[in-house]
Amino acid sequence: MSNTIIDTNFNFPGQLSVYKGKVREVYRLENDVMVMVATDRLSAFDVVMPKGIPYKGQILNQIATKMMANTADIVPNWLTATPDPNVAIGHACEPFKVEMVIRGYMSGHAAREYKAGKRVLCGVALPEGLKENDKFPSPIITPATKAEMGDHDEDISREDILKRGIVTEADYIILENYTRALFERGTEIAANRGLILVDTKYEFGKTKDGKIVLIDEIHTPDSSRYFYADGYQERQDKGEAQKQLSKEFVRQWLIANNFQGLKGQTVPVMSDEYITSVSDRYIELFENITGENFVKADISNIQERIEKNVLAYLKG
Repeated sequence: MSNTIIDTNFNFPGQLSVYKGKVREVYRLENDVMVMVATDRLSAFDVVMPKGIPYKGQILNQIATKMMANTADIVPNWLTATPDPNVAIGHACEPFKVEMVIRGYMSGHAAREYKAGKRVLCGVALPEGLKENDKFPSPIITPATKAEMGDHDEDISREDILKRGIVTEADYIILENYTRALFERGTEIAANRGLILVDTKYEFGKTKDGKIVLIDEIHTPDSSRYFYADGYQERQDKGEAQKQLSKEFVRQWLIANNFQGLKGQTVPVMSDEYITSVSDRYIELFENITGENFVKADISNIQERIEKNVLAYLKG
């Protein structure tokens, strides 16, 4: 399990700053260039697990960059190059401090809140009589404040975002429109792969010249939940669990081992065998979501490989 990348400490030419998120590390360079490195860290319930997952960073980066290419005609994004399997390079942006979560089905966090008796989520009223994994009459946007590493994202309503001045109303309208357009395209892409895009989150930033663009990951198993379309309705009618592609399997394993990121709880020990199974599952996710075979990158020295590829790009 040693051939994973869980932390970086690069010093690229013209480097101005480094931001370390839960999974990605962002290097800001001169001339408004950003180098985003997808690590193999695994985050669940807003807690970073102590061990990395082989190939996870490559998988997330390659799904995200493929999906950005597939949506660039409807929503502009920050991306300009992918010189390494774990790296994306693009325009430096000032991130909005909200994550735009959109849900087509009552699953995951929404289902847990509904089961607890809540009928309003982020200011959006939820109809009575829903079962877990039922489809909403139309997709709902349930934003979250963006947490720093180790902190929990928090649900927030559109009204509170505007009242607290986190985003201006003019910008928020654009974020909402982009979120719905991306979800519609993501739903079409998923349907072509025999999948249902259940819910996802998008993050946006503003470039130096004031343009709002899509940043970070998009339609990956870390940021999205997918169901298999085949048999979905039959499973719902029988009250059975849905067959899904997402990070939810990790969350369920943690819940079964008495961990939900709550105060006083301890992260359960992940054996090498379990970590290998998670890596295999992520590869399965990649191949199902993209329809392509996953090609494993050389992980004999990931740090050295990344540094070499990024430097070659920057010089070229």
